Amino acid sequence: MVRGKGMRVGLLVGREKSFPEALIADVASRHAGVTVEYAELSAPSALEAPPYDVLVDRISHEVTVYQPYLKLAALYGTRVVNNPFWRIADDKFFNAGLASRLGLAVPKTLLLPQKAYGPDVNSESLRNLRYVDWEEIARKLGFPMYLKPHWGGGWKSVSRVTDMSELMAAYDKSDQLTMILQEDIHWTQYLRCLVIGQRDVRPALWDPRLPHAERYKRAHETMPRMSVELTALVMEGALKITQALGYDMNTVEFAVRDGVPYAIDFMNSAPDFDIASLGQAHFDWVVGRMGELVIDLAKTPTAHRYRWDDLLRGAH
Repeated sequence: MVRGKGMRVGLLVGREKSFPEALIADVASRHAGVTVEYAELSAPSALEAPPYDVLVDRISHEVTVYQPYLKLAALYGTRVVNNPFWRIADDKFFNAGLASRLGLAVPKTLLLPQKAYGPDVNSESLRNLRYVDWEEIARKLGFPMYLKPHWGGGWKSVSRVTDMSELMAAYDKSDQLTMILQEDIHWTQYLRCLVIGQRDVRPALWDPRLPHAERYKRAHETMPRMSVELTALVMEGALKITQALGYDMNTVEFAVRDGVPYAIDFMNSAPDFDIASLGQAHFDWVVGRMGELVIDLAKTPTAHRYRWDDLLRGAH
């Protein structure tokens, strides 16, 4: 892709309005030779480069037709936020292991066999699986615990179970979803870090017990303020996780128990950037940092990040 004047940033979005409109206006106000617009596609060809220097993906986790398009765009040199290959491969079970290997505290996390399978799977297909000792799981994790899909977001199909009967009932409803179990972290503070460009971090108190629109705004009323030491610790952890994932926009949540921040949720490659959720100050920060990011990416040649990059250098 030849880069130059009139660089284009395409937005793939869902129902959100406040963030994309603000980002379009922010970048336009900088007069940097970069235009942000809503991306358009109908039946794109695998043999033609998409007409964007940068694509910002806010919706491919729900509208999956965008996923192969974003991978193709990366092949042709478009900078994609977030990395479409990692975004599709990511999952909560692996993430827990990754965060632990990075030195962060994480809840005890177990992977469960599916409750049900499709018609093409029979007992021979499952010969590697062994009996699940539910009593042993209860001893390892303790009640309450959380049952959640290994891939997904928005608290879809997530259950907090307080005893074995609730666990069995929730597991029975999971059907063909692959589920994980995590211990409950009884916390005194809960924090959410906004991370942009693998470089900028904005930590904030965030209370998941409050109504959605009040979780940032009223968290200071429901829990102690962040100390300087805790702030530095979660900023370092959030940045480390996001860099390891290769995300350029993310939110990382920490539950603080006995002064220790546990990384709870950081598979948020299309984080909530709505002004009603963030409040004005956080929203302005996100829009400004994202504006800087997409301009930087549009003006920076594609780094050799993918397996084919070196092979394709100079190819026509």
